[in-house]
Amino acid sequence: MADTRTTRARLDTPRETRRQLVRRPSLSPDTFGVFAERFARYMGTARFLIWMTGFIVVWIGWNTLAPTSWRFDPYAFLFLTLMLSLQASYAAPLILLAQNRQEDRDRVIAEQDRRVNAQAQADMEFLAREMASLRMALGEVATRDYVRSELRSLLEELEDRGAFEEETGER
Repeated sequence: MADTRTTRARLDTPRETRRQLVRRPSLSPDTFGVFAERFARYMGTARFLIWMTGFIVVWIGWNTLAPTSWRFDPYAFLFLTLMLSLQASYAAPLILLAQNRQEDRDRVIAEQDRRVNAQAQADMEFLAREMASLRMALGEVATRDYVRSELRSLLEELEDRGAFEEETGER
């Protein structure tokens, strides 16, 4: 009689992996978002508007001017309306996805700017306090202009004494 433990999978042995016939596509989470942003960016260009206008003009021209047997949208452009509605139904969610991603990026950038501004303000306040303390300290220290003015007055005093001694003949 065989032991039931040996027929079941054991925890200390690796499981056999089965190969899948069809592999599931593995996309990074941002792949579809990047596609949506590129699509939305392209739809906002003059090139897209020119191509779309050309497509519609050719469609209307073909289905108006071509012989009746060659027309592929004979019912007052019903198929054209369907195509434009289909394009709009895919474009709107892709544009919204692109806008949401841009809003997330803008939020992160705004938060970084706020942090940088707060740090800059703190640095400016610190520097203002340092400047104030230096001014207070300089109020007690002789400045260059003060020393020069004192030296000038002493020089004038010495010159006056020298002139006085010359007049009186004293030394």
